[in-house]
Formats: sequence, C-alpha cells, structure tokens
Amino acid sequence: MRFLKSGKVKDVYEVSGSELEFVFSDRISVFDKIIPSEVPFKGETLARTSAYWFDLCKDLGIKTHFLRLLKPNRMRVHRVRVIPDPNQLTREKGNYLIPLECIVRYYVYGSLWDRVAAGEIDAKALFYPANRKVILGEQLPNPFFEVTTKLEKVDRPLNESEALRISALTKDEFDQMRRIALRIDKEMQTRIAPRGLVHVDGKKEFAFDEDRRLMVVDTFGTADEDRFWDAEELRKSRFVERSKEFVRQYYRRIGYHEKLMKARREGREEPPIPPLPPDVLESVSKIYIQLFEALTGQRFR
Repeated sequence: MRFLKSGKVKDVYEVSGSELEFVFSDRISVFDKIIPSEVPFKGETLARTSAYWFDLCKDLGIKTHFLRLLKPNRMRVHRVRVIPDPNQLTREKGNYLIPLECIVRYYVYGSLWDRVAAGEIDAKALFYPANRKVILGEQLPNPFFEVTTKLEKVDRPLNESEALRISALTKDEFDQMRRIALRIDKEMQTRIAPRGLVHVDGKKEFAFDEDRRLMVVDTFGTADEDRFWDAEELRKSRFVERSKEFVRQYYRRIGYHEKLMKARREGREEPPIPPLPPDVLESVSKIYIQLFEALTGQRFR
C-alpha cells in the first residue's frame, strides 16, 4: 500500500485505483485542532462502530463506500476522487467527494446553542414560534438540517444556494442527501433507545459513485461525529455526554475555546491547544469504549 495522507483521526493508504484503506488512530481533535494527546483504544472503537452503521445502511438499501473491516482499527473502502477546486465540479461528473458536511440537530446544544445565544439564529429558524425564548438543551420541534464546508481549513456554515454552487449538486440531489441523513438517524435512534441513549446531533458526508449515485462516505454515528446523551439523565434534565462533547466541554471550562474563538474572530494567530491531563484521558477512553458497546450492543473485549 502507498501512504496518502494523515487526517485529524485517520491515516489513508492507497490500495489500488479503486480502493483505499483507512487506519483509525488514537488521535483526537476538537474545534478543528488536533490535541497533542492520544486516547487509548479510540481508533478501534471508531472503526468498529463505523462498520456497524455501514452494515445498517446496507440493510436499509443505502449505498456507501464501505467494503469490509480488516482489523479492529482498519477498513477498506471504495475510492472516490477529492477535487479541491469547486470550479472543476459539474453536474455531469461522477465519482467525487461532495465538499459538504451534512449536520442534523435534534436538540439545542453545542455550537447551535452558541449561535442562538449570540443572536445569530432565531426561534423561527428552529421551527419555534417567532420571539419564543429558546432554551439550552431542549428538543427541537423538527430536525434542523444544515451544511458546512468540507475541504476548507475551518468549517463554515453555508446557505443552500452556496452549498449547491460549490458542490455542483442539483436541488433534487441536495434534498435526497437530507432525506438519507434523516432516514439513517431515525433507524439509529430506534436501535439505541433501548440501550439508554439519545442521539442529539451528528454529521454525515456523501460522494457520488461513477454513475452519479449518492453514497455515504467517511464515518458517522461515532463519538467523534455525533453527540449522544444518557437517556435516564436527560429525564432528570441533566445533559450527560456520551461522546467527544465531553472533551469539547473540558476545553470550554478551562477557557481555551473562548480564547480560540476570539483569535479567529480577530484574525490573530490561534493559541496552541493544550494536551489533556492523564485523568481526563482515562475518562475519555472509557467514554469511547462504553459508547461503542451501547451503540452496537457488542462487547469491546
């Protein structure tokens, strides 16, 4: 195999002109910053969880790039072209990564709450009556679907017209992408509800195959891409994280997130992200392992 690149989490190898191999590392990132710490067993939990959800897609008749799991932290996938320049994309081309991240939110939390608190998103945009006070952690009346950039250094939200322009999607293809994401999430929540979990939000990525049929790519439904809460705690109005959100909240508590966002707003050099303390690393590793078991119903060991 030929090494191609290292991402925030995965190392990617070329197997052939039509196949890639993903090697899931124990690296962890938040706010588009790679943390200088490794989380024990994280890569294995991500690979095995991803394989579980790709098998779900197969059951639902949804096309994906997944081929097979080779080892606990390695998987083979169909290769698609990555075309960084959106001007080279057309509505006649196939076999390319759609340069969008699709996010569906079911609760007011995380970065969505940040934008609500800052006045960037109002109640009406979230399907509430106009002028209604939006409350942290409440369930949305309807799923809130949005897209961000995929191939830029820092993800940024897009409106639908800009998303169509930079991805060369038709309106029908964009709507189909939304429907697929919602269908997967509906089945995901059905499966995890008996295991005491609530799906709060998550992202998915798509590509076209050679015949310009949509397929789900990369990974989804893991502690990295999605946010999950403990259902029993939620009934007590407590938001107990079962995902990477635990790490995001740590950096919010120590003040790093505020400093990072201020530097980005002011166009200054971004402060380096500090490593995670050993006790936090141990807690994060347990979260990933326990979430894998709760999501899949499988024993980690």
